[in-house]
Amino acid sequence: MPRTFAYVRVSTVGQTTDNQVLEIESAGFKVEPRRIITETVSGSVAISQRRGFARLLDKLEPDDVLVVTKLDRLGRNAMDVGATVAKLAEIGVRVHCLALGGVDLTSSTGKLTMGVINAVAEFERDLLVERTQAGLSRAKAEGKTLGRRATLTDDQRGDVEQRLVDGASVSTLAREFKTSRQTIMRVRNAMSPS
Repeated sequence: MPRTFAYVRVSTVGQTTDNQVLEIESAGFKVEPRRIITETVSGSVAISQRRGFARLLDKLEPDDVLVVTKLDRLGRNAMDVGATVAKLAEIGVRVHCLALGGVDLTSSTGKLTMGVINAVAEFERDLLVERTQAGLSRAKAEGKTLGRRATLTDDQRGDVEQRLVDGASVSTLAREFKTSRQTIMRVRNAMSPS
């Protein structure tokens, strides 16, 4: 007989999962308290790195049902959610999301829904890349310098080059000029051989 599990998550210690549990019960899902996996972890953490979800995966068996209130409980973005649902489907677990009308995400309808969500997410990513590239092109056309500011002024760079020629160590120069060793090594590597 299939068992029903609930995965409820909040982002901070001050929050409670009570509303999520109540919402799952109100939707008609009967979940034994020992099968409610509660976790306090930021939504930006990948599902694969959440301890509570890892414990849940150890308990799940084919034909089990997993209920979540919203898709963001299952991952940090549409790709993460899609991968999680696919992984659960592989082991025969049905995944119901209340925010999507309780649809089983592993069913034909659920797969279609996930496909649409992934397509929208990919579209949004593409738009973001296009806007970013257009902004960079405009800034470049206006003569703006792109990238991080140099940590050393031209004068400091000249001083570093001279000190390197005089035999100063990379570490010493990094400390003196309050910059990273990498910055000093880039100066050293860019110096023309004498």
